[in-house]
This record gives sequence, structure tokens and C-alpha cells, in this order.
Amino acid sequence: MTEYKGNPVSEGIAVGKVYLYQPYVPEAVEGEIPEAEVPQVIARYEAMLEGAKKELEAIRRRLEEAGDGDKAKIFTAHQDILFDVAMDEEIRDKISYDLLTPEWAVHRVYEKFMKMLGKAKDPLIRERVADLRDVKNRLLRVAAGVPEKNLAALAEPVVVVAHDLLPSDTATLDRKNVLAIVTEVGGATSHSAIIARSYEIPALLGVPGVTEKLSHGQEAAVDALEGVLIADPSPEQKAEFSARREAFLARRAQEKKFLAVEPRMADGTVVPVHLNVGSASDQELAAEKYTDGVGLFRTEFVYMGREQLPTEEEQYEIYKKVLAAFGDRPVTLRTLDIGGDKKLPCMELPVEENPFLGNRALRLCFSMPEVFLTQLRAALRASVHGNLWIMFPMVGSLDDIRRAKEYLEKAKAQLEERGIPYSPDVKVGIMVEIPSIALVADLAAKEVDFASIGTNDLTQYSIAVDRMNPALGEYYQNYHPALFRLIGYVVSSFAKEGKPVSVCGEMGGDPLAAAVLVGLGMSKLSMGAASVARIKKLLSGLTMEKAKELAARACALPTSSQVEEYLKTELSPLL
Repeated sequence: MTEYKGNPVSEGIAVGKVYLYQPYVPEAVEGEIPEAEVPQVIARYEAMLEGAKKELEAIRRRLEEAGDGDKAKIFTAHQDILFDVAMDEEIRDKISYDLLTPEWAVHRVYEKFMKMLGKAKDPLIRERVADLRDVKNRLLRVAAGVPEKNLAALAEPVVVVAHDLLPSDTATLDRKNVLAIVTEVGGATSHSAIIARSYEIPALLGVPGVTEKLSHGQEAAVDALEGVLIADPSPEQKAEFSARREAFLARRAQEKKFLAVEPRMADGTVVPVHLNVGSASDQELAAEKYTDGVGLFRTEFVYMGREQLPTEEEQYEIYKKVLAAFGDRPVTLRTLDIGGDKKLPCMELPVEENPFLGNRALRLCFSMPEVFLTQLRAALRASVHGNLWIMFPMVGSLDDIRRAKEYLEKAKAQLEERGIPYSPDVKVGIMVEIPSIALVADLAAKEVDFASIGTNDLTQYSIAVDRMNPALGEYYQNYHPALFRLIGYVVSSFAKEGKPVSVCGEMGGDPLAAAVLVGLGMSKLSMGAASVARIKKLLSGLTMEKAKELAARACALPTSSQVEEYLKTELSPLL
């Protein structure tokens, strides 16, 4: 029995077999063969094809059985690439006449076609490069005899252990078979953490060297309440974990009794509770009946797990689905927020020294006008089906706001030219996550209809700490009094203009922080579905007078730890 410590970012307890997830990175080595071996080597190449075909067919079938036809189509397309006549013929020629090994022949031919497609004028053709790379990597992995590790279709319930999970990994996660998530990196606001919480999957992040300390199939017990992982737990420990898991689930069931109640404080004040959504799946939208709108639609999840950028029509259908589900209630659609810790398989992004301070989110959209305009047109088209609010992320200045609004007007003009209707009542707002825009909130409030506080990045940029670095966990202080003061200034600045401010970062679903945010005058709270019941329970026992008292004290105390201790003491009866 060995015990490891980590950062518990999504509550829960689980015991199960380890699924060591280490994406295979192929290494193509130049090689030649004797002419006499050509028939055997062709046979090896055909075995590679057959192995890859079986894998793709199995994934496609599992996804179709799970009702995920869109993802299944990706793997059907990969089968078509695998047996593309032109590439297959060229690979066979390279083996038969140039006497190359099958691995080197596959590498050379695929790279050639990837370069050709990468130069195409049509962006849809250029996007096929990612498909080719994926199929090439699969062929080389099959040739190396390395079994596939894929989180989209797991064979049994497992504890997923990885160095890190990319948003594209979590977007395709086989939720029903993931008992818990354990990673070597990542903090409470990483996308692995956010997705784990929204799926109610226990998660323990920042466990140093865990991928080398655990082996595939080994049994592990994960305590994502206390922040402990136990390898090879004893029967007694497993029994203890089982009992504690039952107690945790009982507490969660008690909280869920508040799920359907109105978010009303003890003195009668109503604080609207909105939902953060990503994939727009039926399961995610099931929380619609318990919430007052969508405070954050993370549209980048529409782009994830795909080998091509979604078309305007595809985006329109997804946005329409969410807007129709919420009817007259507002749906706040955040435009594409890529960069930092979020990459897309369908988009080649430059490697940057410091991606969190680099070309990301709105800045990236400005550098890719057609991608930005396509999304804006799709959103505007969908606006006729509900109450759309459009929000721009990573805004640093009034110049950013004005430039983004110009793109929105251009998208409207393009739709008008095509005779396509859109709602004239779409509200326009900004994410406040950079201190520079927070400090001119009085000016920004004159330019837009609303604001939403992105507390994850606002904390990171205000305190100058990398929120993805587990070694800096003690410095990522989301109860820092300076942060609450900054948020208070934004809220009061917008209130003077009669405009609402919400919070859509992880603090919105944290009961301690939520109580302070309400006291600062936050118009509404937005959070993942897993936090809705807990926040409603908190509100039911809290008066506005008490919330204002908590907020004033949180802004006056000198340190984050003192603020946290004070809030825990004051709010413990309500938690």
C-alpha cells in the first residue's frame, strides 16, 4: 500500500483499476529493406492496414451504439483515408521500388499529402491535414505493436491516470466508465477540473510522477475529498472507502433536494442561478429545468474532438438547440476561447513561450476573421430561436470591445445581404478576466450591455500565478481580498449604468465565494450543473444583510487564508 497526495478539484470517492492514459507519439525512422523481402514487407503493410481498420471499426461501432453518431462519422472518414487509392498505391510503390520499410513509406507518403493539403486555398481541405496525421499515427502505432489508449470508448469502469488531459480528451470522455480522474498537472480551474465537476467525476490533480508510480490495471483508491490516492488498497481500506463513499453520496442526495427550488434567499431576495454548458448534449441540458438561463456557453467545446472546424450550419444547429431549450431565458454565448491550455485538433496554433499571455481567445479570433465571422453569423442566425446574449472573452481594452463590435456588425450585414433573419435584441457583453478592463469598468460599462466575471483567469492575472502549475497551488488564492475588491469595483461600475454583472468562473459554484459575490451585488451566479443544488441550499439560509456583511469583511481582511477561515466559520451551518 502506497499513499500519494494531490489537489482534490472535484469531490468524490472511487476505487477501481488504473487506466494509464499516455497518448502514443510515433517516431518514424528512416529505413530500407532487401529487395528479396518485398513480398513479406508488403504483407506487413497490409497487416498494419487491417489492424488499423479493426480499431477504427470498433470505435465507430461503440460510438454509434452509445448514440454519438457525429463522433462516429469522424472514424468512418478515417477508414476512408486508410484505404485511399492514391496514397495506398504510392506506399506500395515506395516499398516495392524504393525498398523502404513500411513505416518509413507510410511516413513519407502521408507527410507529402499533408503538405499538399496544407497549401490548399479551401480551409475545409486544409483541415483534412489533422485527419491524415491521426491515421498516420494509428498505422505507425499498430506497426509498433502498441495497444490503443482511447478515452472515447472504454471497455470497463476505470480510474483514468494521465500526465494531463487536454480539453479535446475530456470533450470525448466516455463518462459512464470513468470512476475518477488523476493527473500529474492541473489546478482547480483547469479544464480537466471543470469538466470533472460538471460530470460529477471525482478528480485528483497535481499528483507528481503518478504515471510512473502506477501501472495499467493496478488497483487504486481515490479520495477526492481529502486529496489522497492509495495504490493497492487493503480489503479494510476498500471497505472504509466504500463506507465513506456512501456517506458522501448521501450528503449529495440531501443537497439535490434543493435542485428544483427557486434560488431565493432567506429574506426573499431572488438570485438567478444560471448554467455553464459546453457540449450542449441532452445530458448537459437536462439541468435546464432547474436554472434561469445559460450564464456561459463555452462554444470552444463545439470545436473540440473534431478533425475539421464546424461549419456555419453545424454551429447554427447546436446554438439553436440550446436557445430553443431555454426559451425566453437568456443564453450567454461566449465566442471562441482557444489558446492557453485549450488546443484544437482541427486548428494549428503556434507554439508560444507563454500561451496564457499569447494569441488566444478574442485576439486569436481577430487574427482569423473568417473563423470569427462564421461563428458570429451562426450565433446571430440562431438568435431568432431564443434570447441570445453574445459575450467576448479576453478583452483587455476599449479598443478590443469596439473592434469586436465591428465584426458583429459585419456579420449582421453579411446575413442581411443573404436575406437571413436574426434577432434585433441580441445583447453584447464582455468577460472581465484581465485586470486592465476591470480597472476601467466604468468606461467599459458605457460600451456594452453586460459583463461576466471570469474568475479563473482574473485570479491568475491579478495575482500573477500560473493556474495550471500545481507547484504554485498555495499562490493561486481565489479568496484574496484584492480579488474581491476588484470584483466589487466592476459590479458597482456597471450598476451605476444600470447594467448587470454575473460571475461564470468557478467561484460562482463555490459556496464560500458565492456568498461574498452576492454580497458584492452580483446580478446572477452561473456554474456547472453539479453545483446548482449546493448553491441553492446556501442561498436558502442566507440573508442579503448577512451576505453584505461577509463581503465587507472579506474585502477588509489582510490575507486569503484569513478570508477563507472567516467564511468557513460563518457559513458552516449552511454548508
